[in-house]
Order: sequence, then C-alpha cells, then structure tokens
Amino acid sequence: MENMGFISLIPPILSIVLAVLFRNVIVSLSVGIFAGLMMLSGGNPIAATTSTIRDYVTPQLTDSYNAAVIVLLFFIGGFVSLVEHSGGGAALASRTIHYINTKAKTQISAWMGGLIIFFSDMGTPLIVGPVFEKIFDKVKVSREKLAWILDSTSSPVAILIPFIGWGVYVMGLIREEFNHLGINASEFTAFVQTIPFQFYAILTVLAVPTVALARIDFGAMRQADQRVRETGQLYWPGSTPLRKVDAQLNSTGVESHPSLIWLPLSVLFVTLFSLLVAAGFPFESVPGSDFRVALSTAYFFAAVVLMSLMIYFKVKRLGDIFDIYISGMQKMVSVVLILVLAWALGSLLKEMGAANYIVDLMEGNVPSFIVPAVIFLSAAGMSFATGSSWGTFAIMLPLAIPMAAGLEAPIIISIAAVLSGGIFGDHCSPISDSTILASTGAGCDHIDHVRTQLPYALTNGGIALVSFVIAGLTESGLTVLISVFAMIATFYTLSRVQKNLVLKH
Repeated sequence: MENMGFISLIPPILSIVLAVLFRNVIVSLSVGIFAGLMMLSGGNPIAATTSTIRDYVTPQLTDSYNAAVIVLLFFIGGFVSLVEHSGGGAALASRTIHYINTKAKTQISAWMGGLIIFFSDMGTPLIVGPVFEKIFDKVKVSREKLAWILDSTSSPVAILIPFIGWGVYVMGLIREEFNHLGINASEFTAFVQTIPFQFYAILTVLAVPTVALARIDFGAMRQADQRVRETGQLYWPGSTPLRKVDAQLNSTGVESHPSLIWLPLSVLFVTLFSLLVAAGFPFESVPGSDFRVALSTAYFFAAVVLMSLMIYFKVKRLGDIFDIYISGMQKMVSVVLILVLAWALGSLLKEMGAANYIVDLMEGNVPSFIVPAVIFLSAAGMSFATGSSWGTFAIMLPLAIPMAAGLEAPIIISIAAVLSGGIFGDHCSPISDSTILASTGAGCDHIDHVRTQLPYALTNGGIALVSFVIAGLTESGLTVLISVFAMIATFYTLSRVQKNLVLKH
C-alpha cells in the first residue's frame, strides 16, 4: 500500500507527544500538521505555512458538510449555556428532594439527575453536585461517592447520545474518514451502530445503580463510605475539598422552575424525531445532511422556548438572555478549531499514507479480530496522558478508521474502541477536566476522588478490553450483555472478598 514509510507517523506522534506535554490539543494538532507539510515541502517553512492555510485548513471551512457541522455546534453551545444558567436543573432536583430518605434513593436520584443533564458533560457536576452534596451528608454517603456518580454520568452518558455536541463532533470526524475511504454509509447511522459496542461508557453508567441497589462497594470507596458512616467525617485528615462552582449556574437570583428543563427538552425531542421520522427514521438510513438540518432546527426551537420561559419566570432579562446565548456559542470556538484541525490532519495523514504504513506493518502479524482491543488500549493510554478524550478522538479516529479498513477489522467496533478508550483513560486521569469538575461539584478532595474511582474504572476497563476481543471475533452487539453480567459479577465478588478480609482482621 502506498505510503511514505515511518515519516508518515511523525505528524500524529508529534501531536500526541505535544498534547501530553502541554495539554493543548489545538497547538499539538497545528504543530503536527505543520511538521508534516514541512516534510512534504522539502523543509520550506513558507511553503508549509501557505499550504497549511490554502490546502488543508481553508478547504475544511469552505466544505458545505463541515460548515453545517460548525453551525450546528454553535446552536448546541448557545442552548446548553441557556440551560445551565436557567436554574431549571436545580429547581427540578429541589422539587424531588423530600422524597429522598435512604442511601440507595439518594445515590439513584443523583444518578438520574446526571442522566437528565445529559446535554452538558461539564454542566452535570456543577449543576447536580451542589444540589445533592448536603443530602449525601445527611444520609451518610461519602462525598467521594457523589463525585464518582457525577463523573459516571457526565462524559460516559454524553458519548452515547448522537444529537448533542459530543455526537456531532465524533460524527464529523467519522464522515471525513468515510469520505477518504469512499464509504457511503451515513455517519449518523455509523454512530448509532457504535453504541452497543461502547462497552466502557455503558458499564460505567450502569455501575452506579448496581453499586447503589446491591450495596457492593469495594476498594478505597468502601473505606470512604465507612468513614462517613462510622465517624461522620466528610473528609480524610489533610484532605482539601474543591469548590469553585460558578454561582451563576446554581443561583439565578429568583426561584426557577423545573419546566425550564423538561419543556425545552421536550420541544427538542419532538422536533428532532418528527423531522427524522419524515426522513424515514428508523426504517431507513437518514442522510447526514438531513440529520444536521433536523438537529439544528430542534435546538433553535428549543432555545426559543427556553428564552421565552426565562422571560416568563423572570429568571433573566432579555438582554442578559441573549448575552448568555452568544457566550455559549463563543465557548464552542475551541471545539470548532479542534475539529477543523482534526479534519486537516486526517487529510494530511491520508496523503502521507500513515494508516497504510501501519497496515503494512501489522498485516499478517496481528489478527484482525484483535485490532479493536489494540485501538482501545492505544486510545486509553493517550487519553490518560493528556486528560482529554476529545483530543484523543481527534488524533486517533483518522488513524483507527483507515487502519481497521486496511486490516479488514470491523470498522464500527474499531470506532467504538476509540470512543471507549478515550472515556476510560479520561476517567482514570487526575489531569482530566471532567475528573476535576466532578471533584469540584461534589466538594471533595480531588486525589480522594481519583483514588476511590480508580478501582471501579480499572475493573470496567478490563472488562471492556476483553469485550472488544470478543466483539472482534463475533461482531455481535449482544457482547454488551456479557459485559454487563461480568461487571455485576466482578463488582459483587470484589465486594465480598474485601468484606471477608476485613472480618478476618
């Protein structure tokens, strides 16, 4: 297969190394692209710079598909910002607090709160955490447990939903690689097909009710809950709880109302699925263009309804509401930059034959069924080192998709492996934004959160790794059922083993 040999791997390797060192995906992608074009231009920096702008960045911005994705991301950013500042999430939680009077109910309620705020992975811990922390203290469940629940219902939930920013971002990356490979499948259909194979995210989301209902804590989490239950101490001696919640996310100055959550989301769902059904969903594959138009329309209508409700309930003045909406759009600029640079890097890697080189190295040496597991480990390692699942997707998908196609490995499962690996590494990483925000939202020490979450994350990561081997062999979506049963059995076993060890001592 045509490629430039090892030097074709220099741009992605350089991007990964810089992302690990500086934790800045935009800079690392830019340098990786520039380095690749320096090699293509014979070391001429002027030619490399002009080619970067003319041949790689500008075409991504002028492409009609890419432009539609960028517009959609801005619509999503504005809506999410409105919801976060409306106070509706806190109001919905506060209306149900008096029903929460047991440990299990408290944990399940916080978990359900995280599921409801599915549209904002960053907003989940900052909205749900402060509402539930005092309830956790009252029923004597540790702040570390709350942080784990917040972390388990942020990015693991977001990556499973195709019609929010995460799904749109990933579908943009998938579409670019499908275009390069001549694959005519809809990126929306491809994303939906990955969902049963996103083992780590599914296991993590389901682990919370498993632990809460069956009371099967283990590892450092068991010790933390025991500390609160027996001594009433919220923190270990020497712990430093994090609390830097934006007050605007939790206090609007007036009493908000639950309808500011459920009514705009209802409008969003009804609009979206009405338009998708008209396009043939779920019996026919929905073209990506139809999906983007439907989603943009749904988010626009939902935002209009939410703005109207905020005015009706006197949550904010009209001028402030527009400022919030525009600021939410502005927050998506960095996401758009990452996406454009990822598209550009994918084009460059195709021209240099990076994936072809990897295929040549692995062909005949690595069986195709093991490829998803290898991709999962690679994505997990990068995400752990960088603390960024989005950066991992941007760098890994342009390599993983053509590599899977060249090695005749299942492409859908390989995409899911990148997504699962990115979330797994992010969950284990102490420098991850989502991990830090979970500690902040729960008001607990950050290192204590990492220590208590790690045994659960590693257990689910190990099960996910084995599941990708099985899925690579069978290509069956039913593998996820095996994964869930394995998670429940493993959690129960570890809990019993630890309990017996404590009793012996």
